[in-house]
Amino acid sequence: MAVPVVPPPNPDEARSTPEFLAALRRLRAWSTQTYRQLARQAEAAGDSMPASTTATMLSRSSLPRGELVSTFVQACGLDAAAAVRWVAVRDALASTNTVGDDTTPALPAGPWQAPARNLVPAMLPTDIADFTGREEHVTTLYQHLTGLDHGNRHHNATPIAVISGMGGVGKTTLAVHVAHRLAVAYPDGRLYVNLRGAETSPMPASDVLARFLRALGLDSRMIPPDETERAELFRTHLADRRVLLLLDDVASEAQVRPILPATATCAVLITSRSRLTGIEGTHRLDLDVFPAVIALRLLASVAGADRVRAEHVEATQIVRLCGGLPLAIRVAGARLAGRPTWRLGQLATMLGDERRRLDHLAAGDLAVRPSLTLSYQALDPEARRLLLLLSVFDLPDFPAWFAAVVLGTTLEDGMAHAETLVDAQLLTAVGTDVCGQHRYRFHDLVRLFARERAALEEPREATADALRRGLGGWLAVAERMARHIPGPCYAAISGPATRPEMDWSHPYLSQPDPARWFDAEKATLLSAIRQACALGYDDLAFDLAGCMEKYFDVRGMYRDWADINTEVLSVCRAAGNRLGEAVMLRGLIDVTTWIDDHPRGDAMSRHHDGAQRLLAMFTKLRHEPGMCDAAVMCAWALAAAGDHSGAAAYATQALQLADRSDHRGGRIRARLALSIVSYEQGRFADAASLIEMLDEARALNNPRWVATVLQFAGIAHADLGDFPRSQQMLYESMSIALRHGDTYTHVFTLIALARLEMRHGASTARATAEAAVILSREYNMAHHLAEALMVLGEIELAEDRPTDAIEHLEESVALWRTRGWHSMHVAALASLSHAYARTNSPAARRALEEANAISARLGATANEAPPPARLPTNDRHRYLSI
Repeated sequence: MAVPVVPPPNPDEARSTPEFLAALRRLRAWSTQTYRQLARQAEAAGDSMPASTTATMLSRSSLPRGELVSTFVQACGLDAAAAVRWVAVRDALASTNTVGDDTTPALPAGPWQAPARNLVPAMLPTDIADFTGREEHVTTLYQHLTGLDHGNRHHNATPIAVISGMGGVGKTTLAVHVAHRLAVAYPDGRLYVNLRGAETSPMPASDVLARFLRALGLDSRMIPPDETERAELFRTHLADRRVLLLLDDVASEAQVRPILPATATCAVLITSRSRLTGIEGTHRLDLDVFPAVIALRLLASVAGADRVRAEHVEATQIVRLCGGLPLAIRVAGARLAGRPTWRLGQLATMLGDERRRLDHLAAGDLAVRPSLTLSYQALDPEARRLLLLLSVFDLPDFPAWFAAVVLGTTLEDGMAHAETLVDAQLLTAVGTDVCGQHRYRFHDLVRLFARERAALEEPREATADALRRGLGGWLAVAERMARHIPGPCYAAISGPATRPEMDWSHPYLSQPDPARWFDAEKATLLSAIRQACALGYDDLAFDLAGCMEKYFDVRGMYRDWADINTEVLSVCRAAGNRLGEAVMLRGLIDVTTWIDDHPRGDAMSRHHDGAQRLLAMFTKLRHEPGMCDAAVMCAWALAAAGDHSGAAAYATQALQLADRSDHRGGRIRARLALSIVSYEQGRFADAASLIEMLDEARALNNPRWVATVLQFAGIAHADLGDFPRSQQMLYESMSIALRHGDTYTHVFTLIALARLEMRHGASTARATAEAAVILSREYNMAHHLAEALMVLGEIELAEDRPTDAIEHLEESVALWRTRGWHSMHVAALASLSHAYARTNSPAARRALEEANAISARLGATANEAPPPARLPTNDRHRYLSI
């Protein structure tokens, strides 16, 4: 198509129908296109405008239809916005009854006469001067309701848009703002009604139709009593008119369906707390709360930009406490505007009190609580009860099955009631998690509102029962999932907390991978544990925390593990729950020993003290599986201190306790402790006999322990000189660790492989050791890091790079000083001495003297230590989860 070099005609210059038609003809000439070319352009855009139709339109003396004008203007090469302008001028001319138009002169209105065509209803509420945000939504709605996105709908269909969202989210504000923007495109009238859908008595469609017909000029005596006839008459009077309908607060599809026009010249904008999915062919917009940046803009526009800038931190806190809800932010801003002497921090402090937050979110006739009350009152009794009971839980979100547990009903009924709350905009559906579970969450203000109602309407015993039932449900599912997580082989020790009957959950929860299930529920479970602590439910708290220990371990979430066990231990201690206290201490000792990089003291000495205390606690409780776990810990501590006979005695005691109590995991842990003692004493064949436990490890259904047995047996076989078998075992261990995302086992195997590759001169040794160092740092695995740095230093030394070796070995020695595994400390010092001997004799002597001092306490000497590349592998690294 040729590009015109002169501007197109301006439709605003047309003052009558003949002038408008002349402008259309000039536009066709400006486009340089024939009628057939214009028809092809229209067809390419998805419209129909035959050449004969265009010829007739340009030769007639009356105004063409608005749709034809829009199609013609765009076919001539103008954009959609210009088309809207041309149509608006056409409609303005039609409304003035200009001579030459195909309309007829208006007659004096009487009871049996048609309404005057120049009566243009303008019923929209006032637009808000400080309208904020929603720019993208405004554009989308404007384009849809003006037909600018006509490719997305049939050209004969009425454009309809539905804005849904919770009370106070700004549905009406957005709809009114957009409607005022649309006024020029709908010159024949803007009809508005509040259908009171959230109230107990919504407005009947018949009343709305009567109201609209009167607004269009009909005398009340002309309006038939029958709703169907009113709807037909209403559609008749909208035919060929460009009228916008704003139907606010619609309750249901049935309420609004009789009011919908049947012509593409009109448009309908609907707001509702429900999604109204039964209305066909609509553009749906689910309105969410404001993000922080927009929320701050709204607060500034109401309360004053200078005040918000001056107290930005406090302003941010206010909008956070409002949950980004526009109504709440506007109320907060109005309170500040009415109190110019207040500091924003004062209001932030007031809103920080959850018990009175909704009281403070009221200003004049603006308030959050009444808006939420309307949605609440519309619920059926069972959905209302679910809302109240769910609100007492401090969970960030939750899956669909939790609703069934809280109500004590079937899965189908629980999910149905949860979806009712979603439809009422009192719960938010947040999609599916990594396990495919449907999840829901509360808006903070809705939760506070529901808790208020729960305190008034639900007996305290009912909410307490719901809390124990809900937390017990989490425990029941977490226990089932935890059985299949690789990790520590501790004895499974549970308390008396009640697990609700959940037979229906087995098929529903049998599909997710257990580790991925914990990934999905981590934040929710942590919140549940902390709420159990706050409520003093010590039995539930320690059982839930115990279910998470293997997951924490395999995912490397050591800080979370330490923090949650510390918190629960304190609650159990205060409640006199000695079993719970012992179980929490057991995990806490391990995680703080093997991970903690505390710069003071000796990690293994602290481990010893804790293990002795734990053994005494379980002994007092006469809990043999727990005694077995504690005795293994004591064995590790003494092995680290070089007390091999004491370590063997504790390991033997643990083995006997495991046999008596049929603690299979404890039996493997005790055998591993004996294997470590043998290895420390240089009895590598005895250490390698651990491989005999492989079948028992596999029978545990705990991949961590299969990998651990292969790992330690592989290290021992390396010292026996069986390189192929050692490599095979270590590779198999690595494969298991990688398959289950077990970073701790993965890194330890990397260290063992790096030593094996270094011994056999493999070029991959450096890369393997560097990978172990990187991962150890990333996951804060201090014990692993000390050994990985030692191996990397020895590789540098073997490759004749003493300066680089010193850097790694110095850091390794510094870490070993805090770890307390003396034989490893001596090995690192010996290697450091060899490295310094290449560059600095005094430093080499100091490192050797420190090594000899430690060795003297162990009954050995490091004086004649061979060169690092030929040193015994010293893979006496102790493992976190054994």
